[in-house]
Amino acid sequence: MNKRSLILWLLVILPGTAASAMSVYYLIPEWVVLDASYKHYQQIAKSSSSTVNDLLIAEAAENRHRINCFAEGVGVLLGGVVVAIGIHGICTLPNKTS
Repeated sequence: MNKRSLILWLLVILPGTAASAMSVYYLIPEWVVLDASYKHYQQIAKSSSSTVNDLLIAEAAENRHRINCFAEGVGVLLGGVVVAIGIHGICTLPNKTS
C-alpha cells in the first residue's frame, strides 16, 4: 500500500465510515421512539375523548422525532458519500509498475 492510498484510508474512508456508523447508532433508538410516538398519535386520534389540543401535542412530538430521524439519515448518507469519494480516490490513483 503506497503513501497516497494510506492517506486516503486514514483521512477519508475511515472518518466517513465512523460518521456513518455514529449516525446509525443514534438513528436506531430515535426510530424506535418515532414508532412509539406514531402509535400514540394514532391511539389519541381514535379516542373519542381526545381534544384538539391533545392531538396537536401528540403530532408535535411525532414531528420532532420524524425530523430527528431525517437528520440522522442524512448523516448516514453523507458518511457514505465521503467513503465513496475515498474509494474513488484510491481507484483512480496511478499504478506504479517497476
